[in-house]
Amino acid sequence: MKSEKNLLPLFNDVKQSEDREEKVPTMTRKGVYAALSYMLSSVLLVMFNKAALTSYSFPFANVISLAQMVCAFVILYVLKSFKIISFTTGESQNSSNNNSILLVSFTTLYYTFPLALTYLLYMVVTMEAVRGINIPMYTTLRRTIVAFTMIMEYFISGKKHSSSVVGSVGIILAGALIAGARDLSFDAYAYTVVFLENMCKAVYLASVSHVGKASGLNIFGIIWSNVLICGPILFLWSLLRGDLQSTLNFPYLLYPGFQVVMVLSCGFTFFLNYIVVLNTTINSALTQAICGNLKDVFTSGIGWMLFGGLPYDLFNVLGQSLSFFGSCLYAYYKLQGI
Repeated sequence: MKSEKNLLPLFNDVKQSEDREEKVPTMTRKGVYAALSYMLSSVLLVMFNKAALTSYSFPFANVISLAQMVCAFVILYVLKSFKIISFTTGESQNSSNNNSILLVSFTTLYYTFPLALTYLLYMVVTMEAVRGINIPMYTTLRRTIVAFTMIMEYFISGKKHSSSVVGSVGIILAGALIAGARDLSFDAYAYTVVFLENMCKAVYLASVSHVGKASGLNIFGIIWSNVLICGPILFLWSLLRGDLQSTLNFPYLLYPGFQVVMVLSCGFTFFLNYIVVLNTTINSALTQAICGNLKDVFTSGIGWMLFGGLPYDLFNVLGQSLSFFGSCLYAYYKLQGI
């Protein structure tokens, strides 16, 4: 029993933490660190990806995605080998595994295959979206994912939302349209890719919970299965396209700055997947929602200062503010059960 206390918090612990929220009204020091870590890592990840794709003009977004998967594979394998984490709910550190190489059964991989393909598409499209659009508009358009999620929930489970929630989503969309109307770098292709990213993430989020419960995998197990399935596919795709060979000839490949950006991009990708769960587990859904909106503000501001691309005028300020206000309203209504 003592060894199991060393396991990292998982998403199946969220319900237990929510039961404790009424007993712990104040945020602990650990909770503050988790919230700040989430906001900082999320902002930095977007910046590092943007730096690699635009500042260094690295043209192969799928190679970055492949590197991130390799990093996740190494980290998860090491943590699992040292029995720091588990891949299934209720699994102890000392439990044995019938498959010493894959660490999960082939049946589990087969069951998670559709989810993994959605994850692969989401990762590739995300990198392409970050490359093709300025950071402020990227964060604004990303907030429209709630609309795609609502549509997916309606078609998958027939779930309907209140007029208050629908109205807040309308404010988010209006803000994105107002800000985009004065985006002098408007690129129809880039905007389309961002909306495609939103759809992919909506499908992924709508499916991951169901797959996790049905397969018995926790968040680490799902990431592990995604990497095992998507990694070889992305590797073969990059190899056949000649991207891997071209990467070896990339002029900035051996530059320390580019290497640091790539390493940090890979590390923060894995860390962010975990810290989102940890923040919700230690704190609350309200804290997670507020942190998500706050980090969008910082991402937009820092991205505008570092990479530019968005003209500073009244329409941009109004659109960004309106979208942020709609996000706050949406989070408030959902958390109030309206």
